[in-house]
Amino acid sequence: MKAYVVGGAVRDELLGLPVKDRDYVVVGATPEEMARLGYKPVGKDFPVFLHPRTHEEYALARTERKSGRGYKGFTVRAAPDVSLEEDLRRRDLTINAMAKAEDGMLIDPFGGEKDLRAGILRHVSEAFTEDPVRILRVARFAARFDFQVHETTMNLMRNMVTSGEADALVPERVWQEIAKGLCEPRPQRMFEVLEACGLRARLLPELRNTTVNFRGSLPVRFAQLAWPLEESEVTALCDRLRAPNEVRELALVACRNRETLLAAPRAPAQALLELLKRADAFRRPERLAALLEAARLAAPGLDVARVERALAAAAGVDAAAIAATAPQGEIAKRIDDARREAIASAG
Repeated sequence: MKAYVVGGAVRDELLGLPVKDRDYVVVGATPEEMARLGYKPVGKDFPVFLHPRTHEEYALARTERKSGRGYKGFTVRAAPDVSLEEDLRRRDLTINAMAKAEDGMLIDPFGGEKDLRAGILRHVSEAFTEDPVRILRVARFAARFDFQVHETTMNLMRNMVTSGEADALVPERVWQEIAKGLCEPRPQRMFEVLEACGLRARLLPELRNTTVNFRGSLPVRFAQLAWPLEESEVTALCDRLRAPNEVRELALVACRNRETLLAAPRAPAQALLELLKRADAFRRPERLAALLEAARLAAPGLDVARVERALAAAAGVDAAAIAATAPQGEIAKRIDDARREAIASAG
């Protein structure tokens, strides 16, 4: 029984990056042996165990054979006679198919270190085409490292799209990869790769322009993408991706208030009040702050100072005092009137 560090930990160490998590592959062991040594089983689809002290993941070496369409159509075989090279061969990219032995020796049967130095994303084997999620992973790694996709790998990805294999992608996996890619240092590269292989048009048809200066939190970055879209397009996109509520809400608020924000320096007080109400700014000022951040990033040079002044002025109105003295049916109107006057006075 031998254990090897594999995948991202080896890659990041070679790049001189901090290693956050280490995953291990165990060769020559059975599930029963792992359990006797105190490892806790956690794997559902194949044998994965947690180390009894460090709680790091140890997976038995395995092979995979395609048995159906989509990313779940695999037959997995984990056995003591599966070699380390066989396990590494099933991985997506050469830079993720390296291992490190306990004595520090690098095991690199597919040239991952060379591709790492050259800045190339290259598939390990033809098995790459069996899992459409790998297209998204390649795009995400391009966004992380700014590496170039090898021509043969790009051709495989294009064929996966045109053959319909990529149609088996499910929303949860798509959103997981897109969300990670949006938070990488160069999200634009992700969309460039998806465009080049044809998956952007198939998967994200609403996003006709992805040339965005991405910054901020994930909801802010997604709102930048949604900024030029119509509300129906934002809704369709969020539905297809099953985007989390926080992401969906900010994207829709940005879309619905785009014209008012663009006209904010000269907008009447009533329009600014309606913007604040649609953004739920009085109860959730942090969401208005996120909206204004997304707007400034999506429309460089946009002046939102008047919106910020409007919120400060309107928030200064004592709504409780008005509610205490106004007739029941007049409370909302009188609060709105007072806030509109405060906004107008603030300039």
